[in-house]
Amino acid sequence: MSVQHLCICVLQQNLSTFPGRLDDFSALLSASVAGFKVDPLLFSKIFCPLFHHISSSFVFCPFIPSFPQAAAPPPPPPEEEEEADEEETEDLGHADTYAEYKPSKSTIGISHPDFVVETNTLSSVPPPDITYTLSIPVCSISSGLLSALQLEAIIYACQQHEVILQNGQRAGFLIGDGAGVGKGRTVAGIILENFLKGRKRALWFSVSNDLKYDAERDLKDINASNIPVFALNKIKYGDTATSEGVLFATYSALIGESQAGGQHRTRLKQILDWCKPNFDGVIVFDECHKAKNATSTKMGKAVLDLQSKLPRARVVYASATGASEPKNMIYMSRLGIWGQGTPFKAFDDFLHAIEKRGVGAMEIVAMDMKVSGMYIARQLSFSGVSFRIEEITLDEEFKLVYNKAARLWAEALELFTRAADTLGLASRKSLWGQFWASHQRFFKYLCIAAKVRRLVDLAHTEMQHGKCIVIGLQSTGEARTRELLDENDGHLDRFVSALKLLGKIAELGKELPLNTLDELIDRFGGPEKVSEMTGRKGRVVRRPDGSVRYETRAEQGLTIDHINVREKERFMTGEKLIAIISEAASSGISLQADKRVQNRRRRVHMTLELPWSADRAIQQFGRTHRSNQVTAPEYIFLISELAGERRFASIVAKRLESLGALTHGDRRATESRDLSQYNFENKYGTKALDKITKAILGHIDNKVPPPKGYPGGDMFFRGNVILANCLFLSCIPDCTITKFLNRILGLEVHQQNSLFQYFTDNFDYLINKDKKEGKYDMGILDLAPGNDEIHEETQEKFLTPGNPQEGQVILYKISVDRGMPWEEACSKAGKLTGDYEGFYLSNKPCVLLAEQGRGRNLILYKPNIGKQAHPENLDNLLLRYYKVTPDEAKDFWKSQFDFSFTNCTHANWNGKCKLIEQGQECFLGMRLRQYHMLCGALLRVWKRVSDIVSDITNSSILQIVRLKTKQNSKQVGELMFCYLLLLNPVS
Repeated sequence: MSVQHLCICVLQQNLSTFPGRLDDFSALLSASVAGFKVDPLLFSKIFCPLFHHISSSFVFCPFIPSFPQAAAPPPPPPEEEEEADEEETEDLGHADTYAEYKPSKSTIGISHPDFVVETNTLSSVPPPDITYTLSIPVCSISSGLLSALQLEAIIYACQQHEVILQNGQRAGFLIGDGAGVGKGRTVAGIILENFLKGRKRALWFSVSNDLKYDAERDLKDINASNIPVFALNKIKYGDTATSEGVLFATYSALIGESQAGGQHRTRLKQILDWCKPNFDGVIVFDECHKAKNATSTKMGKAVLDLQSKLPRARVVYASATGASEPKNMIYMSRLGIWGQGTPFKAFDDFLHAIEKRGVGAMEIVAMDMKVSGMYIARQLSFSGVSFRIEEITLDEEFKLVYNKAARLWAEALELFTRAADTLGLASRKSLWGQFWASHQRFFKYLCIAAKVRRLVDLAHTEMQHGKCIVIGLQSTGEARTRELLDENDGHLDRFVSALKLLGKIAELGKELPLNTLDELIDRFGGPEKVSEMTGRKGRVVRRPDGSVRYETRAEQGLTIDHINVREKERFMTGEKLIAIISEAASSGISLQADKRVQNRRRRVHMTLELPWSADRAIQQFGRTHRSNQVTAPEYIFLISELAGERRFASIVAKRLESLGALTHGDRRATESRDLSQYNFENKYGTKALDKITKAILGHIDNKVPPPKGYPGGDMFFRGNVILANCLFLSCIPDCTITKFLNRILGLEVHQQNSLFQYFTDNFDYLINKDKKEGKYDMGILDLAPGNDEIHEETQEKFLTPGNPQEGQVILYKISVDRGMPWEEACSKAGKLTGDYEGFYLSNKPCVLLAEQGRGRNLILYKPNIGKQAHPENLDNLLLRYYKVTPDEAKDFWKSQFDFSFTNCTHANWNGKCKLIEQGQECFLGMRLRQYHMLCGALLRVWKRVSDIVSDITNSSILQIVRLKTKQNSKQVGELMFCYLLLLNPVS
C-alpha cells in the first residue's frame, strides 16, 4: 500500500467515525487501515521525505517550505534530470474581483435601480435558507419603495434576530452595504417590520443630529411616516417621554451628562428608562464604525454597555466601513463570533488569532458571517470608475523652503533638549509628545501646500473637458488661522502653520504658503466660483488691492448650519462647478452626477489630503459615487515626491487593505484603489527598518545595496538630530514604522528621498524573498483561472459546533484537467502569423505550441499542462526544439495529451519513471491535478486547522482558494488541510 493511498484511507475511515463532529481528531492517534497500525511519529517520519512528491498533486506546494529534517529524495538519472524542464508552478492567480449581485434565496421585490456587485469571494458562499415571513405590506413591496436587495437585507436581519446566543443575548446583524445601496431605507424597513409586529419603540444612533432628518425621510420614503422620530438632543435630561416611535441620538450623546438641579443624570440612563425593562425592539448603530476602540473610549464603552443592559434588543450594525481593522470589531458583541459556544472564549482570543494568521483569516471571517446569516455586503459597481495616483514634482523654490524648515526644526529640537536638561525635567513625555505632534502637523500641511499648483492645473484641464471638480480635504486649519489673526489684530499677510518656537520661525513664516483651503479658493476665482462644504465658520479672502482679510461664511437669512446645504445646491444646479469638502461634509451628503439634478457633468474627485483612516476615506469617496448617477466619478490621489508623505498614504493603505477583506470578504476588492503599494505598516516594513538601521550603523553587511549617490554610513546622518532620535534609537522596541515615516519628514528633501529609497528597496527585497520561499500571504487565489475543466469528484460533510446552532464543513475532492486538446491548439495556431510562432518538436519527442510574447520571449502551450506559467526565451527554446508543421505535430500532440492524463513526464520521455519504480509517486507534467479543499463554516474549526498548519509549516498562512467547477458550482475553501492534519494529529 502506497503512503499516499494510506493517507487517503486513514482520512476517510477516521473522518467517517465522526458523524456529528469535526472538532475531535484524537482517534487519528490510534488510526488503523486494514489492520495496519499507524504510529503518528513513525507515520510522520515516513511521510516527510516523500512530502514534496505527494504535495505536487495533493497539496499546494508553493506555500509549503521544505522540511529540514527530511532526507533528500533519490536523485533522478542524468537523462531525466536534463529533460525535467516541465513548467510545474501551480495554476493559481487572480480572476475578476466582483460578481453581479442578485438575491439567491429571496424572491420578492423589484430589482435595485443600479448595477450592484458583490466580491467574487462572498458570492462563492451562499446565505442560509429563508425561514422568516415579512409583515411589510405587499403594496410597499410591489411599488418598489424597497428594492429586492433592501428587502433581502431586512429579511435576513429579522431572521437573525430570532436567534438567541448561548450567552442569553439576542443575535445581531451587520449591514455592510456600500454607499448608494440604500442602508438608510433598509434600516427604516427593519424598524417598520418590527413596528408592524408590535415592537413600537426603536433606538437609532448615528454620527450627526442633522441625520435625524434623513431618518425621517427614509421612513417617509417607505410609507412609514406614521412612525415619529424624536431627537434626543431636544429632550431634557429629566424627561422620560413615553411616546412610541424612534429615539434618534448621536454616539456622543451616549456619554452626555448633566448636573442640573444638583442631580447627576446621564443620557445612557435616560435611554434605558425610555426603553423600559425587557426591551426587545430595534437598536440601530448607523455608521457604526464610529464606535470603534470600544474598550479605550467612553463612547465605545457606552455602546457595549447599552448592548449588555438590553440583552433582548434587536441590534443592527450598519456601515460601509464596518470594521477597517479586526480590533475595531470589538463593539459587535452580538455577532456571536467570540464568547460562549464559539472557538474564541473572548474577543482578545479572536483578535490574536486573526492578526496572527493574516489576510486569509479575515476573509474566512467575512465568508463565515455570510454563511451564518449575520452579514450582508453589496456595493455599487465600480464599473466606469477610474483611479489614478498623481505624483507631484517639487520645484526648486519649494525645496529650498522645505530644507530651511527641516534645518530649523532640527535646531529647535536641539534647543528643547538642552532646555530640558538644564531644567532637570524628570518626565519629558508631555514635552516630546507636543513637540513631535507639532512637527508632524507642520510638515503635513507643508506637503499639502506643495500640491496646490498641480491640483489647480489638473482641475482646469478637466473642466475644459466638460467635467466638474470635487476636492477632498480632511481639515481646514481654521483654528490656527484664528490664533494668528488674534495676534495680528485681524490682519493676515501670510499664513503660518508652524508653532513660533523661535524668532527664526517667524522669519521662515514669511516664506511659507498660504492656508491651503484659502489658496485653492483664491486660485479658482474666489468664493463666488467654489462651493465650500466644511465645518469652518469663516475664511481668508484676498481683496482686489492684494490684501487679505478674514470674513465670516454666513449669508444673510441663513445660519451657519445651513450654509453647507446651500452650497451643495449651488454645486448640484451647476451654478458652481468646483466643490471643496472636508470631513465635516463626508457623511450624508450626495454630490454624484444625479439624473435628477441640472449639473450632470462627470465628477472628478481629487484627494488633496489623504484621510487619517480608511473609514474617513470611504465616507468621502462615497459622496461622489452613489445610486442614480449618469456617470461614475474619476478619483485622483495627489501625492508629492516627498518620501515622508508616504506616511499619510501608508496609514490609509493599511486600513483599506484590511477593510477590503473584512467588510467585503476579499482583500483585492479595494486593491485597485487603495494605495496598497504604499502600505509599509506591516511585518515587512518593520524588518526593512531594522535592516537599514543595522546596515547604516555597520552592524550587518546588507545584501541590498544603497541607492546610487546615497551618502552611506553614519556620515549621512551626522548633524541630523531629528533622524538620530528616530533611526538610531530604532533598536528600542517602541520605535515603529509610523514613527520612522513621521520623523523622516523632518529631513531635507534629498536626504529623506534617498533614505526612503533605501528603505523601500529593502522592503521589496523581503517581500520577493518570501514569495520565492512560499511564505507570502497572497490572500484568496483562484484555482486554475480561466480553466473550464474543473470537476468536483467527491464531497464529505461534517457538523461543526456553532453559536447558537451547528454548522457544517465540507471536504471536497477537486480535479483539474490542465491539458489543451488538439482542436484547441490547432485553432490557436491558425491565428498565429509571426516567424517564430507555431508548433515545435524535440528529439524525445515533446511537442509544444509557441506564441509571440514580449521581445524574444515566447508564450508556450503544451498538450499536458496547457499554457506554461512563464515565457521562454527564443534562443533557449531553439537549443532543444525545432519548428514543425501542424501535420507533423498532430500525432505527437494527441499522443502526449492522452498519455499524460495518468502518466508523468518521465514516463512519456523514457517509458518509465524511477520514482514510481521505487514505490514513490510522481506527478510531474500530468494532465490531471487533484486537490482537496475544506469549505463551509471554516471559522468554527479554523483555530484548530491553523494551529496545525503553523506547527507543520512554520508559517501562519492559511491558503484560501476559490474556484468554479464545470458544473457551475462555486467553492471557496482552504487547500492542503487534510494531509497536513495527518502529519500532526490533534491530541
